[in-house]
Amino acid sequence: MARLLRNIRLSFIASMMLTCFASPGTAAVYTVDPGHSHAGFQVRHMVSRLQGEFKEFEGSFSFDEKAVETSTGKFSINAASINTNHEKRDTHLKSPDFFDVPKFPTLHFESKKVTPAGNKKFQLLGDLTIHGVTRPAIFDVEYLGADADPWGNRRAGFSAITRINRKDYGIVWNKVLDSGGLLVGDEVEINVQVEAIEKK
Repeated sequence: MARLLRNIRLSFIASMMLTCFASPGTAAVYTVDPGHSHAGFQVRHMVSRLQGEFKEFEGSFSFDEKAVETSTGKFSINAASINTNHEKRDTHLKSPDFFDVPKFPTLHFESKKVTPAGNKKFQLLGDLTIHGVTRPAIFDVEYLGADADPWGNRRAGFSAITRINRKDYGIVWNKVLDSGGLLVGDEVEINVQVEAIEKK
């Protein structure tokens, strides 16, 4: 009887150790599908809001729907792929007045912390690098769900939005209008729509 109790006790201790120290191993790893994703931005231009996008980007992340706080990820954008449907303006945006693409060819985000916010929403804190400057940024993220596509892949979708001040990243160029206003606003809204494929 004593031996049986001892074995039960040892089994219980071993089980507790596995629970405490073993890796959860439930998070799926995803790769962003650029063909079904979008990296856009919006900024004040005189009396309206100008929208643009980046055509080339990549990213990968781990995600566990039941434990979103364990998720991690990285996202990179080719600054030269900026597009506002105006060639002359895009050339100016690539110049040293704005992104200075030859010197700073990449925009980058790396997650640091995920905080659940209820109803498939969470806040994603990470380091955002623009124009060679790295600062913390918080994205409001919504998990849009996951499903199998017709080609045997499992896909997951997310919507992420944040607002930054471009001057915080050393992008300060502007022009004063005759009215005394400014040509370009300081606040930039970044809007990322992601459809990602789970790695098999």
